[in-house]
Amino acid sequence: MDLLNPLDAIFLAFESREHPMHVGGLQLFEPPADAGPDFARTLFRNMAAADEVRARFRRHPSRLFGGFSSLAWSHADKVDLRYHLRRCALPSPGGLPDLLDLTERLHGTLLDRHRPLWEGRLIEGLDDGRFAVYMKMHHALIDGVSAMRLLQRTLTDDPFDTRVRVPWGFAPVDGETVEPENPWQQLRKALPQVLRSTRSIAAPLRGVLDGRLTLPMTAPRTMLNVPIGGARRIAVRSWPIERINAVRRATGATVNDVVLAMSGAALRAYLEDHDALPAEPLIAMVPVNIRSAADADASGGNMVAACLANLGTHLDDPARRLHSISTSMRDAKQVFTQLPKLEAMALSALLMSPLGLTQLPGFDGMPRMPFNLVISNVPGPRKPVYMQGARLDANYPLSIPFDSQAMNITLTSNEENLDFGIVGCRRTVPDLDRFPDLLETGLAELEKAVG
Repeated sequence: MDLLNPLDAIFLAFESREHPMHVGGLQLFEPPADAGPDFARTLFRNMAAADEVRARFRRHPSRLFGGFSSLAWSHADKVDLRYHLRRCALPSPGGLPDLLDLTERLHGTLLDRHRPLWEGRLIEGLDDGRFAVYMKMHHALIDGVSAMRLLQRTLTDDPFDTRVRVPWGFAPVDGETVEPENPWQQLRKALPQVLRSTRSIAAPLRGVLDGRLTLPMTAPRTMLNVPIGGARRIAVRSWPIERINAVRRATGATVNDVVLAMSGAALRAYLEDHDALPAEPLIAMVPVNIRSAADADASGGNMVAACLANLGTHLDDPARRLHSISTSMRDAKQVFTQLPKLEAMALSALLMSPLGLTQLPGFDGMPRMPFNLVISNVPGPRKPVYMQGARLDANYPLSIPFDSQAMNITLTSNEENLDFGIVGCRRTVPDLDRFPDLLETGLAELEKAVG
């Protein structure tokens, strides 16, 4: 057994049928020009034959202290790949709506806690000749940045390299422990750090008190901030990175600031269309990676800071909205970057802790929300990459809507594009398929305002 860190334990503890806590990805691949009709079937057989499974992909919750199942991991001695990896096909002719319909159903089902917490599907039948790979892992096992780095290790920039690499099959790298320390060894090592963090928490709290951090519980309640169900709706689209970079260069903002401004504009328009735009600005939780290059593969779990960003949805001017977002994110990053990792994670837990209140009976009617939604930008490959000669055409990240936060926006870079995956509660977020059009309108307005 090995102990979970507090953030990972929260992801396990809060999971229910209405609130699946896994992250996923939908990748679309273009087969090589000389591929035969059996290319995807052969690829699947090669993937299934890779039966060496590394430690992270053997983890499942362990019962500790007489019944608690969200505090420690056990490691499966044997992993049934025929269960975790499956092949399926769309009804002919299969288009992108059919693929998204299948993905919505896969993304809305819970992972089996008696098995390692991951599953994969190879999906055939798209009418344009492409095939797809959908994979999901519990968020307690992996964060978005480490998931993307893991994906990149399965791909190659050599289109003629036909070796098959699978996420679960990599040999441990330096720092990854195959036989974890027992919980008491981990606790003994962690306790001095926790005590030091407690003494030094005054520094980040000063960042809260002097106004540099947007506080939780300042977000207005909207139609997105209601109890949700477990069924999902998914929308996807890609944008050229150069369009975002043009706005960045013209304004001095960051790429992430521009993405948040696109999202703020889309959310403003979406809520206006439903006569539900609040007078006060929406607040987004923006995960910021604090994992160093040396940490990339050394451990599982989550190493992110939780910045709260004012999305400026009360402003009708795109340039002013972008400036407001840039200021909010810059101030938050200044506080977090001055802290050691453990203190940054402790402050993140402090800022996110009100989210737990919304899971408790009687608290779903609070007039204020910890934040309105999560918007996450995860770095991905910046050049063409391949899997057994098949080129990665699109890479849509799919994350978690939380209870009382019915929409999630996650994006990743893919060669010369930014690929967006928007996930919403099927019951409470109507017309989600229109949201990419609103993002496009938001970007076009920014281009016009700063051009």
